[in-house]
Amino acid sequence: MNVWPISVHPAAMAEAREARLWYMERSLAAAEAWMSELDHAINVIAEAPDRWPELPSGRRRYVMQRFPFILVFRIRTDDVRLLALQHGRRRPGYWKDRE
Repeated sequence: MNVWPISVHPAAMAEAREARLWYMERSLAAAEAWMSELDHAINVIAEAPDRWPELPSGRRRYVMQRFPFILVFRIRTDDVRLLALQHGRRRPGYWKDRE
């Protein structure tokens, strides 16, 4: 099985850190669960990125199961680019200018 390399947009990295800090302020266990779920999502995407639904823009999305976040990504020639970790209830589409 080929696993795609993942590159992360700097803004998506900042969103992940922000979410981790938010959960950490509430509970260390919640922060650890968040990171575990995020790692799982990235690994699943890397294994088969074309498994997830394609949006009209050519981007794809993975909806987290335990947390209200959507990972928005694009399959490129040599890697998968994680563009955003969008909170499911905030500002839909704010990431549309990211590549």
